[in-house]
Amino acid sequence: MAAAPTPPQRPRTPILSFLGAARTVTGSKFLIETSRSTVLIDCGLFQGFKELRTQNWQPPPVDPAVIDAVIVSHAHVDHIGYLPRLHRLGFSGPVFCTNGTADLAGIVLPDSGHLQEEEARFANKVGYSKHRPALPLYTEADADACLDLLHPIGFEEPTQITDDVCVTLRPAGHILGSSTITVELLPQRRSVLFSGDLGRPTHPLLLPPAPPGSPDVVVMESTYGGRSHDDADAVNRLADAISRTARRGGTVLIPAFAVDRTEV
Repeated sequence: MAAAPTPPQRPRTPILSFLGAARTVTGSKFLIETSRSTVLIDCGLFQGFKELRTQNWQPPPVDPAVIDAVIVSHAHVDHIGYLPRLHRLGFSGPVFCTNGTADLAGIVLPDSGHLQEEEARFANKVGYSKHRPALPLYTEADADACLDLLHPIGFEEPTQITDDVCVTLRPAGHILGSSTITVELLPQRRSVLFSGDLGRPTHPLLLPPAPPGSPDVVVMESTYGGRSHDDADAVNRLADAISRTARRGGTVLIPAFAVDRTEV
């Protein structure tokens, strides 16, 4: 008879590990390990240069099967796009997010799987991959399967997701459904705030970022973390550029992310 699998070693004190979005922008993944739980905050794909994208193929530093739950801040691929791969590798727990994020994930993740398959087909057709055959990181079917794990929760609704972890989602003002994530560790009631991606307070469609409260630790994105922000009149400058182009009979082309950036 085969021996029973050895249970994972649990730390005596909570540990926070950065598995992505450190020294780079993409691949957001933050792991919290306590004496009773293993929780992943965000589950994003690495994007950009090849040396970043190849990290998506490397075995994760934690066995996906021992992760008790995932919480995602929003539905951009660099925050949610690794979920189908994680599920394929053995994760089967709940994925907590807002209703808006769950709705967008139902579009974004299958589309990501489709693109992965298209890229593999093209690589095999043209022969630019060193792998024979080139395979997708995950498929559209993988993405559809992981959607069953989504558990939407509302803003400002503290939710105990494991024996010793409670989470609260608050508006982040970034895209539809985007949230900050406050993780409270019980019974000590110590808290960590994960900002996710933050939006501006004047978004015409979204609630502004909510006040952070008083967390013990903040893990914050810093995409626009410079000291100088001279973009107060950016809308007027854009309008002027469009007007000048139109007067000349020109064409205005504005590249934008498909998710949210085309709405405003």
